[in-house]
Amino acid sequence: MSGHSKWASIKHKKALVDAKRGKMFTKLIREITVAAKTGGGDPNTNPRLRLAISTAKSGNMPADNIERAVKKGTGALEGISYEEVVYEGYGPEGVAVYVQCLSDNKNRTASEIRNIFSKKSGNMAGAGSVSWLFEHKGFIVVHQSKATEDQLMELVLNAGAEDLSKVGDKFEILTSPHDFEAVKKALEGAPIPYESADLQMIPKTLVSVSAAHARQVLALIEALEDQDDVQHVYANCDIPDEVMKEVA
Repeated sequence: MSGHSKWASIKHKKALVDAKRGKMFTKLIREITVAAKTGGGDPNTNPRLRLAISTAKSGNMPADNIERAVKKGTGALEGISYEEVVYEGYGPEGVAVYVQCLSDNKNRTASEIRNIFSKKSGNMAGAGSVSWLFEHKGFIVVHQSKATEDQLMELVLNAGAEDLSKVGDKFEILTSPHDFEAVKKALEGAPIPYESADLQMIPKTLVSVSAAHARQVLALIEALEDQDDVQHVYANCDIPDEVMKEVA
């Protein structure tokens, strides 16, 4: 978990910067629209939409923007049709990279993703090449000042969590996608506030990356995340602490 956790920390800091640029709002609006299109516009019966709206609200997205995105998804308002597509590849030192996109033109998106891999010392691979190296999990972060380890462990394990670990000054909770909502509700009912809660692709194993190549790996991931159609990028890299501190 350590490598994933360190990268998750960097992703969180980058998200704050993206939000200031407006880039995060664009990605969240697409996710809300697609979630409403695939599962309906009622967040009470559509877990994906409920999570997307919750994430948007935590990023201070105006309620009007959220409402318009939902209506575009359900067809109540005219909007662009986005399709979910995944690209897989490798970075320096064999790091597996899994890229989730929402695109209105798959040919354009595929070409741009391939170009980024090529320019940033990586290469695209076929479907299924790296997806087996990741697991779909709920990932919840709670600051240690908000609960004791014993208190939190009893609460989340009883709610269905798979694992609880201490990383730095935070507790990290892993759940199956099925139990993610139940664990979140248990925390909210306690109440114990969480810093973040989302569904992620968690690497099963990690690839240790040398300091010499770590910056190349991070440059590849950042370039992919900056592409407009990309929603999420996951990698199974374990980056040296000194490099992560530099990036942070």
